[in-house]
Amino acid sequence: MSTLSPYESNPLPILYQSTDLVAINKPHGLLVHRSPIASDASEFAVQLLRDQLGQRVYPVHRLDRKTGGVLLFALTEAMNSAMQTLFAEGAVQKTYLALVRGYTPDEQTIDYALRNDETGVVQDAVTYLKTLQRTEIPLPFGKHATSRYSLVELTPTTGRMHQLRKHMAHILHPIIGDRPHGCNKQNKLFKEHFQMNTMLLHAQQLAFTHPITSEQIVISAPWQAEFERMIRGLFS
Repeated sequence: MSTLSPYESNPLPILYQSTDLVAINKPHGLLVHRSPIASDASEFAVQLLRDQLGQRVYPVHRLDRKTGGVLLFALTEAMNSAMQTLFAEGAVQKTYLALVRGYTPDEQTIDYALRNDETGVVQDAVTYLKTLQRTEIPLPFGKHATSRYSLVELTPTTGRMHQLRKHMAHILHPIIGDRPHGCNKQNKLFKEHFQMNTMLLHAQQLAFTHPITSEQIVISAPWQAEFERMIRGLFS
């Protein structure tokens, strides 16, 4: 007996659509496209959106499998090429939200080069961090009687693989639910205490100038269920 796909009854949420672009709120856990390192997956955003719209779609950037939020596609080859250029030139502003371990500074520039997992090449990488909220909850962790967390806004100016995950781990404030860059003990704590095993990283917004019309485009994604449950629960 085959298992019914959750996307057959719940189409991908569309955040923005024009004649040449479409953006969805990608669910946590959904791969953008087929990957040899995720052989367990049978559904992908590219194929699901193609079937949903009845036309070919081109992912112009990528999000990690565990990251939810704004994912942009082109609907023509010409727009795909134009948007790829904008991303490569750093002309698309990307804003993320993340729940991380500990109290982060009010603001911080993380300028730390990263090695590409696929090619081994070391590339410059810069992320701007802004702390939105901090919380301390009466949940013992290790030798501490309480647990501290921060909700941060992250704005990368480069687009390196796993950049935000690696940068947060580098400054010792790993993203909750991140494997392998995060804290396994914290991830276990969240799974056992909150029944949560999603990575708490959300692609909040994309902003760019449309390459043809010069219109200013800003696309935002509402929080998804698990992200919202944890933020509301920890910061209420």
